[in-house]
Amino acid sequence: MKTSQSTALIIDDEVQIRRLLRAALESEGYRVVEAEKGNLGISEVALSRPDVIVLDLGLPDMDGAEVLRRIREWSRVPVLVASVREDSADKIAALNAGADDYVTKPFDTAELLARLRAIQRRADPAKETAEFVAGDLRIDYVKRLVTVKGAEARLTPIEYALLRILSLNAGKVVTQKTLLREVWGPQGEAHGEYLRVHLTHLRKKIEATGQRLIRTEPGIGYRLMAEAK
Repeated sequence: MKTSQSTALIIDDEVQIRRLLRAALESEGYRVVEAEKGNLGISEVALSRPDVIVLDLGLPDMDGAEVLRRIREWSRVPVLVASVREDSADKIAALNAGADDYVTKPFDTAELLARLRAIQRRADPAKETAEFVAGDLRIDYVKRLVTVKGAEARLTPIEYALLRILSLNAGKVVTQKTLLREVWGPQGEAHGEYLRVHLTHLRKKIEATGQRLIRTEPGIGYRLMAEAK
């Protein structure tokens, strides 16, 4: 049984489904938060810090798989997809995007609750945050906004991707191989020169005030300092 402190976020545009899920979840002791659109759901993850999410794929503003990818950029909160899509390709795509489990609508409520309990048991209890701050640098993962001393640092998509990976591992060395694969894909190791060029540009933008943030570990990779130097 879940305690009253557990929070469940429902991201679904169908009112009837939200009512059904709310009743079932509240009967199990969850505090329930709702969002009828993908963007609202992403923001609610940061605001409500849910312990589990029930996500529909057919949302009015963006596909649920994209919502998953956005959430997974910074959060490991357990996500159960509940969708009318029965095709195995849709299920595989959702799982690859970061879903922990998948049920097809119409679903058995008791089964859904059991699946929620199971993915919560497997969840990493580590604390998460929707932002990163080091010296003059601030990263808002939900808005994908990077500021230096309060002014927006206009990063390219690749620069942001590199900074996100480094910041989520702040204080640790991230190998060149990891950065190349994460940003450029499985074949990315062949583009080491791209990594150096983009990191040079990134440093100029986030270290503009003179603070040293990205340290090169020769022959290994790069480290974003948890505290500005």
